[in-house]
Amino acid sequence: MTLKRSLLALPMLLSGMPAWAHTGFHEASGFGAGFLHPFGGLDHTLAMLAVGLFAAMLGGRALWAVPASFVLMMLVGGALGHAGVKIPAVEVGIAASVVIFGAILAVGRRCLISLAMALTGLFAVFHGFAHGAEMPAGSETVLYCLGFAAATALLHGAGLATGLALGNRRAIRLTGALISVAGLVLTIS
Repeated sequence: MTLKRSLLALPMLLSGMPAWAHTGFHEASGFGAGFLHPFGGLDHTLAMLAVGLFAAMLGGRALWAVPASFVLMMLVGGALGHAGVKIPAVEVGIAASVVIFGAILAVGRRCLISLAMALTGLFAVFHGFAHGAEMPAGSETVLYCLGFAAATALLHGAGLATGLALGNRRAIRLTGALISVAGLVLTIS
């Protein structure tokens, strides 16, 4: 039953498009463009789903605190990207987030919620930077930010719901391993 549930979750986890969500590929403006941006790259989508799975694995206060820390720090990263602040190795940070979040899930060890919040917040800055750097000058910045924050919260919710539906740590661990492998494949492709 665990394998069946994990396999049922796989199509949702792999439903994003290739990593086209990063700077320089499209003009961004308004809520709709911001909302669609996290769905435009498989690396973003997998990382955000993994955050929800991570929160489900930890349970309790982590159910809201871990995703909330990601969204908040992603907005900080978005502001930095929009302001033109340089952050080195953004693409590496984004790719590493998928591999590391997946690996954390695969190992299945619990950690302090504060550590989980700090880790997700750190990686969120890279994701937010990529979102914010997409905004050209004069765009509807606030609406764009609200859009990518809403989509991110939705993806976290999907990961959280998947984690709660899978119901056992073994299925979450298997899903995490699949996410980590997908992250490695994205990194080398």
